[in-house]
Amino acid sequence: MSTPSTVVFADLTGSTPLFESLGDQRATETVMRLTQWIGDVMLAHGGRVVKKLGDGVLGVFGSAAQGVGAAAELQRSHLIHLQRWPAVARMEMHVGVATGGVLEVEGDAYGDAVNVAARLCERAGPGEIWTTDATAVGAGVVPHVQFRKLGVFELRGKSEPQVIFQAEWRDNDGPEIMTMQAALHSAIAPLDSFFGTIQLSWRGESLCYSSADVPVHVGRSSSAQLCIADPRVSRMHARIDWHKGGFTLTDVSSFGTWVHYEGSDTVVALRRDACLLYGCGQIALGMPFEAGAPLLDFRVAGSNMHLG
Repeated sequence: MSTPSTVVFADLTGSTPLFESLGDQRATETVMRLTQWIGDVMLAHGGRVVKKLGDGVLGVFGSAAQGVGAAAELQRSHLIHLQRWPAVARMEMHVGVATGGVLEVEGDAYGDAVNVAARLCERAGPGEIWTTDATAVGAGVVPHVQFRKLGVFELRGKSEPQVIFQAEWRDNDGPEIMTMQAALHSAIAPLDSFFGTIQLSWRGESLCYSSADVPVHVGRSSSAQLCIADPRVSRMHARIDWHKGGFTLTDVSSFGTWVHYEGSDTVVALRRDACLLYGCGQIALGMPFEAGAPLLDFRVAGSNMHLG
């Protein structure tokens, strides 16, 4: 018989550079210390560590408030780790939290909440905590945590779209810099190898990046290569990469990115998706073009993709 519980799945990403730089043994020891620490935090918040899966840890809690509290503590403490550690050791943390029936058999956990927590962890961005609506409602008031509705998402393995919330844990984010919500849609264009450049312009100032300079992060954070100080823009809003002879734009924001290509009537709406950037056009950040979004102009040269 399943028991109502809250499942927390915390996963570390970015271990490849760690293994390349430190070697298998030292990198493995580093990851093991981190996953042990994640488990200790879960235990301190009243949870039970079910298992460790490579770079991830699965924990089960008796209440949504406990689970969200543990997730927030993990992200706050890990931010301090990231600030202190050398760049090669900085692995980002993604967390998914779901509430529902959990069946525990021989120390393992099964059930819809386990699967959903894993899917949310996959979709969450670096430093983010994504939760189900049941978790957000059930948690009530969690100290230093604010719940923000992200919208309705399709999750792998679920037949019906799910209402998803983000648990914002950063204490210094007042309402004046919270990302504003916009209408959410999703589309993905196919990704289609030589030198290219991309020019990005924001409020009259232009920056040019070559295919050797990527990835380029766009966002409100001062650590982004292209910092856009607008409350509608997420801290880390989008990433530009070079792949198979073309620049790709990947949305990693809370409320989406829209792309319009010059000479086309089509607008590509991205929601944690990617599209190819070619020719020139505009990128709307955080809300659609017609809603008065912050606009970023782009112009691509040297890509093997052409208009036509």
